[in-house]
Amino acid sequence: MSRKKARDYAYKLVFEWLFNRESGEQPPTMDSIFEDSEITVSDKDYIRNVVEGIQSNYDDLCVLIEQNSRNFKIDRIFKPDLAALLLSSFELKFMPDIPPAVSISEILDIVKTYSTPESHVFVNGVLAGIYKQLGRKE
Repeated sequence: MSRKKARDYAYKLVFEWLFNRESGEQPPTMDSIFEDSEITVSDKDYIRNVVEGIQSNYDDLCVLIEQNSRNFKIDRIFKPDLAALLLSSFELKFMPDIPPAVSISEILDIVKTYSTPESHVFVNGVLAGIYKQLGRKE
């Protein structure tokens, strides 16, 4: 399986978690996703790392997103866009082995698939600010 497909699965789990986070439980679909025979051990590790990392660092990631979202509070951001911002922000901040351009480009493809036609512009702007703020290099 490609990292692109694993990122898509991670996005869906983060999106689901945004609606279930009060319960503190792991998204129930993670087990069903891991039953996909195309998912490698490396893909499972990536998915688990991203989902658990976002859960553990949610408050810090929200601060980072709010600082770069032009006065949008987290509760005003459309959930599909927020899931994308959380995933890419986590990768930018905590996964230096993933090139920033890859993380941003692939999350924009996901946003174009699952969100509104205008959302990719908003998400790209926020991620550009986060990228600059974190001072990541290619």
